[in-house]
Amino acid sequence: MTWGVGIIGSGPGVAALHAPTLARTDGDFRLVHVSDAGSGRAAVIAERFGARASSGVDALFADPDVDVVAVCSPPSLHAQHVRASLAAGRRAIFCEKPLADTADEADRLVAECAAVGALLVVGTNHLFDPAWTRATHHLSALDGRISAVTVTLCLSPNDRYHALTMGEPLPAGAPVRRPPLDLDDPEQSAAIVRQLVAGLGVHDLPLVRDLVPAVPDLVWARPVAPVGFDLALRANGALVRFTTVMLPEGADSLWRVSVITAGARVEVEFPPPFVHVGGARTTVRDAQGVQTVYPIDRRDGYEVEWGALAALLRGEAAMEYDELRADAAFVLAIADGAAAAVRAGAGR
Repeated sequence: MTWGVGIIGSGPGVAALHAPTLARTDGDFRLVHVSDAGSGRAAVIAERFGARASSGVDALFADPDVDVVAVCSPPSLHAQHVRASLAAGRRAIFCEKPLADTADEADRLVAECAAVGALLVVGTNHLFDPAWTRATHHLSALDGRISAVTVTLCLSPNDRYHALTMGEPLPAGAPVRRPPLDLDDPEQSAAIVRQLVAGLGVHDLPLVRDLVPAVPDLVWARPVAPVGFDLALRANGALVRFTTVMLPEGADSLWRVSVITAGARVEVEFPPPFVHVGGARTTVRDAQGVQTVYPIDRRDGYEVEWGALAALLRGEAAMEYDELRADAAFVLAIADGAAAAVRAGAGR
C-alpha cells in the first residue's frame, strides 16, 4: 500500500530532505500535498514532485489523499500542528524535532496521540541511522563500561548543501542568518543556547540517552561564538561533552559522535545535512590499536525513519509512546539546565 503524505512547511529541510526521501521509500509513501504560510515556496516544491500546494493548513487537511501528515513547520508551531492533525482525523503523524518547546507539552502531545491510537514518529534521524544501530550493537557486544561520550558538531551554512542537493540556491524567503551571539548578554546567550540544545542538540542527545540513560548532572554550559554552545554532563559515571558551533563560512561540516570504553573507541561520523550520500560511517579502534571501518549503508536516517513509520502503519512494529516521552524529557531537561547555567554565568 502507498500512503499519501501532506507536508506542513516548505523550508529547505522539506525541499532538500523530506520530499526527495519520500520518493525513495520503495512505494510506501507518495508526496501529495505541501502547504506553506504564504511564502509561495510550497508551489515550487510541489511542482517538482508532482504534488498539490496550498497556503495555511485547511486545504491540506481537507485533501482526501493525505493519509499521513508531516509536521515540518517552525519548531514553535509543532505542537499546534500535531494537534490540528489529530483534530482533522489523521492518525499517522511524522513530526520534525523537537516535538514541543517544553517537556510538559511534549508529554501532553504524546498522551493525546496515545489516547486516540495515533502513530507518531519524531524525526531524530541520527537515532535511525543504520550506523548508529551498528555502533550500539558493537558497544553491547563489548560489554564494557562507557567512560566518555563526545559530540562534535561544526555546521557550515545550509545553503551550500541545499544548492548541492537541489542544484539551486535556497528558495526565496529563506530565513536571514542571526547576528553574532552577544556573549556579554546573559539573557540572550541563555536563550540561544537553550534553542540550540533543544533544536540542534536533539539530533544527538537521544543517542546519548541510549548510552547513559540516567538523568545527567550538568557540569558546565557556556555559549560559543559566533553561534554555538559547549556543555558537559555526567551520568552513569561517564563524562559527556557536547560542543557545537555554527559558522557563517568555512570548511565542510563535521558531525561526529565518539564513545570510549575501557576496550575500544567507537566513532560515528554523520554526513553533512542536505546531502544524500547514505548513512554515517562507523569506525572502531580496539585496545590493541586495530581499526575497523564499516561500509556506509546506502540508506540514511531520513529513509529509515520513514521506513519506521511504514512499519507502524503495517502493524509490523509497536508504537513506543514512553520512549518518545523519555527522549523529549531528556533533551529538554538538558536544554533548561544549560540555559539556567549560562544565565547564572556558570562555566564561563
